[in-house]
Amino acid sequence: MGPQTLAAQLLESYEAGSSFFFATPRRTLLARGTFATVPHVGGAGALARLPERVTAVLNDARQADHDIPVAVGAVPFDGSVPAQLVVPLTLQRAGPLAFEQDVPVQRPLSSSYTVQPVPEPAAYLNGVAQALKLMQDGPLQKVVLSRSLHLNAAAPIDLRKLLRNLAQRNPSGYTFAADLPVPDGAHGGLRTLIGASPELLVSRSGFQVVANPLAGSAARSPDPLEDQERAAALLKSPKDLHEHALVIDAVAEALRPYCKTLHVPAGPSLVNTATMWHLSSRITGELADPSISSLTLAAAMHPTPAVCGYPTRLAHQAIGSIEPFDRGYYTGTVGWCDATGDGQWAVTIRCAEASERTLRLFAGAGIVVGSTPESELAETEAKFRTMLHAMGLGQSAGASS
Repeated sequence: MGPQTLAAQLLESYEAGSSFFFATPRRTLLARGTFATVPHVGGAGALARLPERVTAVLNDARQADHDIPVAVGAVPFDGSVPAQLVVPLTLQRAGPLAFEQDVPVQRPLSSSYTVQPVPEPAAYLNGVAQALKLMQDGPLQKVVLSRSLHLNAAAPIDLRKLLRNLAQRNPSGYTFAADLPVPDGAHGGLRTLIGASPELLVSRSGFQVVANPLAGSAARSPDPLEDQERAAALLKSPKDLHEHALVIDAVAEALRPYCKTLHVPAGPSLVNTATMWHLSSRITGELADPSISSLTLAAAMHPTPAVCGYPTRLAHQAIGSIEPFDRGYYTGTVGWCDATGDGQWAVTIRCAEASERTLRLFAGAGIVVGSTPESELAETEAKFRTMLHAMGLGQSAGASS
């Protein structure tokens, strides 16, 4: 048997194209249908104006006697892509998902498939070398460079099975599935953002604020002794501690103007997923003004150096010149915000953009002085495993079957 209780029913009720699913270690949320869509306004400062647009749509919904004053959905990496936020027709909440031990993975693929890396590994190695040269020659201190894998299947991919597998393998993370707009000119079909993020961007509950940035990573090992040695080495790594400090300082700087108290740990701790070890710092604060919403906080923080780099403007320019694809919603944020301002937003990593028979998987690595192209390539390979294992594909990222 699989998972039990109402949370399991919500997972089984998920339907791509008409649902938003968001599961955390403490709660499960399923939103269905669309009562209203938050309008997109492009140009400079689009992200900063997003909280005001959400507030206006929620107020309109409340005045129309709609009793679901919550906006759910996904925000992209940058303002060149529209945020996809809606007020749903219905919303159900439950406690955390719970799975019986050793429930087998149900493979979402029922046919042959091909996988194409973009960029190719050699090109990614060259991109990391370019980033290191930029750091050597100028003030850039960190840049996050990403790769993608384009998976094409001969038959439709079962996204509910994929979502179930992600939730089962990542109980301490944030499992999500959000509908995305279909690009102009596309021929029908659905488009879904799906994944299991280990990283909380920010949450707000009343006056309480929590952010949990992750930066500095090491792949897990199947050998328990080797696994613990990798964890201990990560916690002492000067390169990874420097990368982590850049992120923590930037997150604290973004949150401080909104908080009357803010607690930042003196140093990171270790957290793990099924595939990775991460350096983690749980930052907590108390809001100075109850009118500040969770989305306002998310907009002030995003993108953090954990997904972009530092300084932000220079890192963003480097990403644009080196990465050979548009990130879209990858390294954005996904979650919800209600009319009181409460909400929860996860960083959109360990994810893929899915259509009927295709997946575009993403993984990135933070490049700082001391990085090597080979180690950063290996880190992206390890991060791909979250999605690949959920697809039942093992660790073979570049092969075809």
